[in-house]
Amino acid sequence: MISHWLKASLLVPLILVIALAQGPPVETGPFRKPDLVELIKLDPSIKLDIRYATRNNFLGKAVYKQSRAFLQRPAAEALARVNQALRKQGYGLVVFDGYRPWSVTKVFWDVTPADKKIFVADPSKGSRHNRGCAVDLSLVDLKTGAEVKMPSEYDEMTERAHINYECATPEAKRLRELLREAMAVEGFAVYEPEWWHYDYKDWKEYPIMNLKFSEIK
Repeated sequence: MISHWLKASLLVPLILVIALAQGPPVETGPFRKPDLVELIKLDPSIKLDIRYATRNNFLGKAVYKQSRAFLQRPAAEALARVNQALRKQGYGLVVFDGYRPWSVTKVFWDVTPADKKIFVADPSKGSRHNRGCAVDLSLVDLKTGAEVKMPSEYDEMTERAHINYECATPEAKRLRELLREAMAVEGFAVYEPEWWHYDYKDWKEYPIMNLKFSEIK
């Protein structure tokens, strides 16, 4: 039997074409002018593991053509400060995703089954990733260069992903809380169903975007 995600991955190219033609929802109201900054150009010591540029993700298919990560400038600068603060404690940041084009959010929503939609954003409202103010990330141990063990894997759609999941090892919970505390200092709030997802405080001030990475100046 073909799995749901295998079937879904076959639909990705078609959904992307439709989403690009359709475009994101129309919004009203004043917004800040977008100023997306590439994270590693701001702080080269931030490690990247852009899963959606590979097949190592819940879709099993790449949806990005470039392995890059961007955030709005205030959020990017705040994240760089988080990284530098953590380095003093022997850890660094590894980023899985930052700004995400709206068309990719549409793909995620359309292929995800109803009982898992808490883990994906509704494209009719847009994602905070689409606004350049959300980041998916974890920690790396600077001594080994390896990603630390958290209570769940990235993009794992189970109860283990929740920020308050209690049946994890003491060390995994300690590292999860270390990341949350460091991010909170700089204005990032965790999305509770996903320990790896953080929203920057000013996300409402930016519009939904659908720029490809190659189009970002």
